[in-house]
Amino acid sequence: MAKQIIILSGHVCTGKTTLAEKLSNEFGFKHVKTSTFIIARGSDLRLDRTVLQEFGEMLDKKTSGAWVRDDLQKIERNEPQDALIVVDAIRHPGQIKFLRRAYSRRIVHVHLTANRKELERRYVERQKCGSDIAELASYAAVLANATESKVETLADTADVVVNSDLCNPDDIVVRVASHLGWYGREYLRSVDVLVGGQYGSEGKGQVAAYLSSEYDLLVRVGGPNAGHKVKIPGTNEVFTFRHLPSGSLSSNARLLIGAGAVVHVPTLLEEIAKAKIGVDRLMIDPQAMTISEADRHRERGAQDVRVLIGSTGQGVGQATARRITCRGKSGVKLARDIPALKPYLHESCDVFQRLFRERKRVFLEGTQGTALSIYHGHYPHTTSRDTTVAGCLAESGISPSRVRKVIMVCRTYPIRVGSPSKERTSGFMSKEIRWAEIERRAGFPLGAIAKHEVGSVSGNPRRVAEFDWVLLRKAASLNAPTDIALTFTDYLDHRNARACRFEQLTQPTIRFIEEIEQVAAAPVTLISTRFDERSIIDRRAW
Repeated sequence: MAKQIIILSGHVCTGKTTLAEKLSNEFGFKHVKTSTFIIARGSDLRLDRTVLQEFGEMLDKKTSGAWVRDDLQKIERNEPQDALIVVDAIRHPGQIKFLRRAYSRRIVHVHLTANRKELERRYVERQKCGSDIAELASYAAVLANATESKVETLADTADVVVNSDLCNPDDIVVRVASHLGWYGREYLRSVDVLVGGQYGSEGKGQVAAYLSSEYDLLVRVGGPNAGHKVKIPGTNEVFTFRHLPSGSLSSNARLLIGAGAVVHVPTLLEEIAKAKIGVDRLMIDPQAMTISEADRHRERGAQDVRVLIGSTGQGVGQATARRITCRGKSGVKLARDIPALKPYLHESCDVFQRLFRERKRVFLEGTQGTALSIYHGHYPHTTSRDTTVAGCLAESGISPSRVRKVIMVCRTYPIRVGSPSKERTSGFMSKEIRWAEIERRAGFPLGAIAKHEVGSVSGNPRRVAEFDWVLLRKAASLNAPTDIALTFTDYLDHRNARACRFEQLTQPTIRFIEEIEQVAAAPVTLISTRFDERSIIDRRAW
């Protein structure tokens, strides 16, 4: 199964085949031509551009574009797990749709463009030099084909667009490689950490799932009081991760639950089964704390405390306290004491040492948000752990010196769980507003947003507030992020949901992002435009 698949699009003579050949020679990509697929399907076809164009159109009409996916899968399933494939080339929106459904975030769409005069010049040169395919008399004749005439529209949804008439072929390779973050990886530290910058529910799961395919190991800390919602690749279904890393269904990476995690064994086993995670893939540190039913009962029964702090009643706080106050007593059970978990037990320290020696990449996913930290949040309305980068590293057993990137996730309007009554609050929020006001500003129908804004675990309605710039500054100071991931930009303006690239966002949104970068002293490199697989604008250079 391929690790990454690049699909190329663009008019004839934009440089797609040259780019594919250079990717093959310089980075080891397997060069796959869709023209080969066409010829294999029509054994008596002539190597003639018109014939190939018309046969390809017939296949698109017959399969809605699925034929490219079908033929690629025949090749891809026999490739090693770390294989790199470049597909030369895609000509129809349906082909892209089926490829993205099949391969999700492993697909990167690169579109090459050039001005008409330059394309005509290149086509004349091609005719002079000769080609494996019988060419047409003129470039105008090439564009007379209905599908070819619309190829430039594929740029609208591409991940990378490069104008090839402004640079030479080697420049194109450099630009594409930089967009994909291939340069400098070997010089950097190997652990990236993702944390929430507000009160939790910032959309970390969606960002974690998007990034997950770039790593060899995904690590999760925290407990089941946090739920990360992720779209299941290739479907419209949503999976809520309570214990497992949010990228478990989006990548083939191995998974680790760290020593500082607090697990509810029945919930964990149910999640493992539902996600179909094998014992050869998941590792659990023997020293992870387990939640007893008594912990859950006490936490849910302690109404005064539970209501005061907005607890979800999952027993995490009780188990965490008991780990400290009941040391040496028989009632404390770690993961190593649970027979059902024995097949998964691995010392996380040993796992990390082996991976670091092998120069493997690790992704550490934090839970909840910085403003809920028991040390740095608005006490007593906090969780039972430190939710900053430092706390996540300590719980996982990773040294700070291993960290390469810190991605801090913030949403456009921070949220908290709903207050229990007018007299009692679930915690501080600056400049609280109503969902109806956000819906009005963004252009959504009344109630369209509010009905979705309930807790992933508790199911309780959420409070919402204006973006808190003071909190952003504090969270940035505590976490020192190298990157900011901004989520829910469609809440600023519903038109942002259609954006596939940064420049397609509304101008007020772009100005808002620029101010975040100034206050946080870090670039906003990941931008979520809606809750969907294809929803993140990626501006990273790594």
